[in-house]
Amino acid sequence: MSASKRTIVITGGSKGIGRAICLRFAREGARIIFVHYDPDDLAERKTLGLLDKMNVEAVSEKLDVSSFRDVEAFFQKVVKDFQKVDVLVNNAGITRDAFLMRMSEEQWDQTLQVNLKSVFNCTKAVTRSMIKQRSGRIINISSVVGQIGNIGQSNYGASKAGIMGFTKTVARELANRGITVNAVAPGFINTEMTQKLPDKAKEAFLSQIPMGRIGEPDEVANTVYWLASEDATYITGQVIHVSGGLYM
Repeated sequence: MSASKRTIVITGGSKGIGRAICLRFAREGARIIFVHYDPDDLAERKTLGLLDKMNVEAVSEKLDVSSFRDVEAFFQKVVKDFQKVDVLVNNAGITRDAFLMRMSEEQWDQTLQVNLKSVFNCTKAVTRSMIKQRSGRIINISSVVGQIGNIGQSNYGASKAGIMGFTKTVARELANRGITVNAVAPGFINTEMTQKLPDKAKEAFLSQIPMGRIGEPDEVANTVYWLASEDATYITGQVIHVSGGLYM
């Protein structure tokens, strides 16, 4: 185990934007630890295989990031095994779409638990060790929907807007400890989540994007990587939109 390697923890890292983030950090030879909550291990195995081809140290674990106790135990183990966490990327997220009048309490609660409470759980769990080392990068994946809203996504929009407020507040709390906290707000990105949308919904989204195309996971991952790099040491409390101009 090399102490010089950065240790990167990514939630929701088995596919989509999370996988792209894993692979982007792997290019520097970092130690990659990603968690997921997939019903099977197919996506996890694919991501581990890609990381193995890049000859990097990689660990994965199935973890319910909405569970405060499970998250706390997970990070205690990570710090014990690897002595540090240099970068935390809070990427885990779900959608449970419905018009407000038809939305169930379960759909609301589940979305807020996975998308927002998980960010609290993981950030709180990693903060003590980052304060001790007086360094760290925390990047939270929000969404353009948290800024502009979207029909049928009151729960998702609320969770992603909550991430923005959380990011700015924690950035103020940790700024003098050598820790930066920022958010990235993707727009319409080519992932499994967006591929499931009906064609009419996709066309409606595209018509609103000034750049006239869907974004790619790598474009989000590059922004996350930059925020975790030495090029962004004086940036904290910001929400960077990666949306092709969907939000300006």
